[in-house]
Amino acid sequence: MTDRAVKRIAIVGTGVIGASWAAQYLARGFDVVATDPGPDAEANLRHYVGTAWKALERIGLSENASQQRLEFTLDLRKAVSGADFVQENGPERKEFKIKLFADIDEAAPPHAILASSSSGLTMSTIQSGCKRPERCVIGHPFNPPHLIPLVEVVGGAKTSPETIRRVIAFYESIGKKAIHVRKEVVGHVANRLQAALYREVLHLIEQEVLDVSDADAAVCWGPGLRWGVMGPSLLFHLGGGDGGIRHLLDHLGPAMEVWWKDLGRMEHIAPELEERVIAGVAQEVTGRSIEQLDQERDEVLLGLLALRAAKPAAGGTR
Repeated sequence: MTDRAVKRIAIVGTGVIGASWAAQYLARGFDVVATDPGPDAEANLRHYVGTAWKALERIGLSENASQQRLEFTLDLRKAVSGADFVQENGPERKEFKIKLFADIDEAAPPHAILASSSSGLTMSTIQSGCKRPERCVIGHPFNPPHLIPLVEVVGGAKTSPETIRRVIAFYESIGKKAIHVRKEVVGHVANRLQAALYREVLHLIEQEVLDVSDADAAVCWGPGLRWGVMGPSLLFHLGGGDGGIRHLLDHLGPAMEVWWKDLGRMEHIAPELEERVIAGVAQEVTGRSIEQLDQERDEVLLGLLALRAAKPAAGGTR
């Protein structure tokens, strides 16, 4: 593969994640060609991009950003044949994904990087049918990709170090926060962290320690506010005062070990608990639609992103 500039991006699969990626790349001034066999896929994609554009304008568009640079085709080979970078967002089904990546690999130019947004499958599995597996990589975003900077970059057994380097450099060049997940694990990193926290949330609800609304408040009005500024290790470093993280682990570590022993160990969500959570969410929503909740979330996210851009925190920098 040659280390050439990315100018044209192919989006394979235009559901919520693929459409959000398309908006992101258009806002950064790329030519984007999208493909999806689903009914009304093109109309839904263009509607999503048009809706997301208002938020992207607030973040700041690149000089050549334009919704007019979006093309759509039902022909997968045509979509990827001229691409420098492919962002795949197909269904999370093993055999389907292996075949899809093999088809993309067959049709895409030799220099193109093939990135998958997969959150559940490993790249070692996905690339297993490819003739050029060294250029295949996981580029897993956090939803919605056009707003949340995080991208998890994970190579497979046959992914080259050069591909990892190029992908991280590319994502960071368009304003993403790319992290290199150095070992394949199910769910990558961010989703595992979410799952670990939510297991304890469900455990506390099941034990009637608190209800759904208070559990959400405990996160978003407490540690969640701090996590939007710095990561847990750096925050604990601050919590240790002059002694830093060493002092905190020495003095709070034994207490945390006691808490860990008492954490919920559930491996299955019982039907009764599921119904309780669903009912609690319905009460917390108070009649607001998904679209209204999306707007509320994005409005706060835009404010936080503006603050982070003005005063970048020390946590998580390279």
